[in-house]
Amino acid sequence: MQEIRNYTINFGPQHPAAHGVLRLVLEMDGETIMRADPHVGLLHRGTEKLAESKPFNQSIGYMDRLDYVSMMCNEHAYVRAIEKLLGVEAPIRAQYIRTMFDEITRILNHLMWIGSNALDLGAMAVFLYAFREREELMDCYEAVSGARMHATYYRPGGVYRDLPDRMPQYKESRWHKGNDLKRMNEWREGSMLDFLEAFCKDFYSKVDEYETLLTDNRIWKQRTVGIGVIPPEQALAWGMTGVMLRGSGVAWDLRKKQPYAAYADMDFDIPVGVKGDCYDRYLVRIEEMRQSNRIIEQCVRWLRANPGPVMIQNFKVSPPSREEMKDDMEALIHHFKLFTEGYCVPVGETYSAVEAPKGEFGIYLVSDGANKPFRLKVRAPGFAHLSSMDAIVRGHMLPDVVAMIGTYDIVFGEVDR
Repeated sequence: MQEIRNYTINFGPQHPAAHGVLRLVLEMDGETIMRADPHVGLLHRGTEKLAESKPFNQSIGYMDRLDYVSMMCNEHAYVRAIEKLLGVEAPIRAQYIRTMFDEITRILNHLMWIGSNALDLGAMAVFLYAFREREELMDCYEAVSGARMHATYYRPGGVYRDLPDRMPQYKESRWHKGNDLKRMNEWREGSMLDFLEAFCKDFYSKVDEYETLLTDNRIWKQRTVGIGVIPPEQALAWGMTGVMLRGSGVAWDLRKKQPYAAYADMDFDIPVGVKGDCYDRYLVRIEEMRQSNRIIEQCVRWLRANPGPVMIQNFKVSPPSREEMKDDMEALIHHFKLFTEGYCVPVGETYSAVEAPKGEFGIYLVSDGANKPFRLKVRAPGFAHLSSMDAIVRGHMLPDVVAMIGTYDIVFGEVDR
């Protein structure tokens, strides 16, 4: 009798459901997965080594590009690590702005996730709905930093600048005119805080729309309920964080357990799952969007009532204003020196982590007293999660691997580094 052997297939790296350049080597018995071997490194850019060759303040932009869906959260971890070594703290208004933009980033990330994951599993409309709201929030990124994605808005000692007094408006075109144009610019008549207040008020109903499309959808539940079950013990053993851990019923969130920025003053809940399957992780992300919306509303109210500086007056790390540079040659020289040579950071080492949308994003930073890091190591949540792939998908069918990759919410910039 002829022996029947398992066969091996490549899933990716050029695959629309691979969420990046993941090469997954699957050993299969028919449609059943017997073994999954993730191959990473196809996007390796040497970020950690590059950061060790440049002044501290020139590597903030690299953080944006690690997880290009959670940009400002990555900056936050790196900037906090520098601040710890310098022994400085950002002004309270800057802390609230950072908190607000961390949550805007969380919503942006989860909107990308729900759209792309639904698309992977066969639901087209959700992607269009999610990107409708995503475009509104991307305008906030652009308004404060000038860039839609790679903001470099957080700086050691605060943020680049205060919130703008007006939002960019849509101009008349053959696609937008008359009442349609007026409706699109309705929220944009005032300041960014006015815009965010209007957005937050409306966003709860938009999350309800996503749920109407998916939560009780028969096909969605068939693709996610009971798929990729991760018991809490296994989640902890694999070093999982964020939604992957909370979806398994472990209420661990750095914003509550080790508060930073203004999170200690925020009122919000930590959603947790029950079964630890793909469906639970979907529900946790849906509820996280509502909780992030709550936090943004609280930040908007506080920022309206409390004007103040957004950068410390420490000329070792903060640049002079443009007015000062026009009148004072010494200020101009200081500006150039700060952005070319940077500043020397005291000898020491630190680990700084934030609750990024995908999990715990941490920066281990070592300084030898020079103007550039002696060692920088990124603790990326996606790398830890992806390492569990083989243990979780064994015994599942091939389409379930797609659901599992989607629920990991992987971006390969941070996995490969």
